[in-house]
Amino acid sequence: MRPLTSQDPRAVGPYRTLARLGAGGMGVVYLARSAGGTLAAVKVIRAEHAADPGFRARFRREAEAAGRITGPWVVPVLGADTEAREPWLATAFVPGPSLGEVVGDRGALPAAAVRALGARLAAALVTVHEGGLIHRDVKPGNVLLALDGPRLIDFGIARHQGATALTATDAVIGTPGYLAPEQASAGPVVGPACDAFSLGCVLVYAATGHRPFGEGSPAGVLFRTIHEEPDLDGVPRALLPLVTACLAKDPAARPTAGEVRDALEGGGGDGGEASAGDARGEDPREALARPSPSRTPPHSRTPSDPAPHLRTPSESAPGTPPAPWVLPGLPALIAERSAAALALPDPDPAPLLPATATPDGGPPPSLTRRRLLTAGAAGAVLLAGGSTAAWIATRRREQGAAGPQGAAGPR
Repeated sequence: MRPLTSQDPRAVGPYRTLARLGAGGMGVVYLARSAGGTLAAVKVIRAEHAADPGFRARFRREAEAAGRITGPWVVPVLGADTEAREPWLATAFVPGPSLGEVVGDRGALPAAAVRALGARLAAALVTVHEGGLIHRDVKPGNVLLALDGPRLIDFGIARHQGATALTATDAVIGTPGYLAPEQASAGPVVGPACDAFSLGCVLVYAATGHRPFGEGSPAGVLFRTIHEEPDLDGVPRALLPLVTACLAKDPAARPTAGEVRDALEGGGGDGGEASAGDARGEDPREALARPSPSRTPPHSRTPSDPAPHLRTPSESAPGTPPAPWVLPGLPALIAERSAAALALPDPDPAPLLPATATPDGGPPPSLTRRRLLTAGAAGAVLLAGGSTAAWIATRRREQGAAGPQGAAGPR
């Protein structure tokens, strides 16, 4: 969190802004508090972008889409105003750090935590896809870590399946290093399989601490994503087949988000070097290979659906609990951030700016409460000073008219 600047608004809709959570080319995200005391993350779009009708239409669609997404692993939308001069969208505030922060500061996660992370993120994507949406920017920075599991955030580039993109046909939308090949090449067809590819990249990063297609310039990362194989050194052996399937170049060869969720939840083990017959858990390769009565009929598949041999979610044993979510040091970090957020006072009003005409030549803005009080105080000073001067002048005239000493003047 960073302090507000003199240019930041002190109120956005019904929320009072408290601090900055982040900023980018599209806008600023603020930590804000409602009148009832609820903390929220409020994303405000810059006015120059909102002036573009196409961008405003995309933001309006984002707000409507995000409002329909509900689930335990997605951050709910609390409110929005898509018609304001600077449109905004408010979501629940999650005080936990991002996956990128944790891995960047402390290194790769334990294998069991990676399995739990993947299962919950896959469940979040199931909710997104069932709502007819595609996230298109699944990355460590959009995954917040809470006490009970991760939260998937930022549907800023989500869109309806089959909807016409509002960007140029050769534009790349997303984050290099976590984009599917069809996104990296700005292909015309992008479906739910691109989110499965991005999820595989996130799991590699969480398990190893490095990106599967390396670092460097965005152009170089995009080239390797399209033409080269991922670097999977360090991925736990039991997770390797599932991650490899997610990172297939062909969208039809990738598992669905539901299959990834079922495979990881059905494992139940530590996700480490366990073999397929180890009692601690099931190898995901068996989960992907086992037939299932819930398999989608062939006639209902679309071109973006995975191949038949991958549409086979595992049949978890009855009562099998989900993979445990345990990250050492996370509770203390969340408690510290929660206390800091709750202790933030309401900010002072924005500094007084000189009255100027509006850009369209209209009249200056109306007086604010502070301006009215300032004007009243100045008037009081002038009134007091004028009264004193008048009294002195009158007294001198009276003394001059009194004549010689001894004449009693008026008191």
